[in-house]
Amino acid sequence: MHDICIYHVEVGGQVLENDINAMGPYEMRAVQANTKATQFTIRTDQSGLIGLLRHLHGRGFVLLSITREHS
Repeated sequence: MHDICIYHVEVGGQVLENDINAMGPYEMRAVQANTKATQFTIRTDQSGLIGLLRHLHGRGFVLLSITREHS
C-alpha cells in the first residue's frame, strides 16, 4: 500500500498543474488539458492518490478514469 506508483487520472474540467503541485508532495504532470477534461499522471502511493482524489472532489471535479501503471 505504500509503494510509489504512477497513476493516470482523468477528470472533467480543467485542472492546473501548478495548483495540484503546490498543495502537497505530489508530482503531477499534465498530459492533456482543455476546458472539458484534464488528463495527468501522478507519482505517489495509494494514500497520496486518495488524498488527491478527495481534494479534487472537494473542488467539484468529476473523476472520469484512473489507471495504475504496472511496474
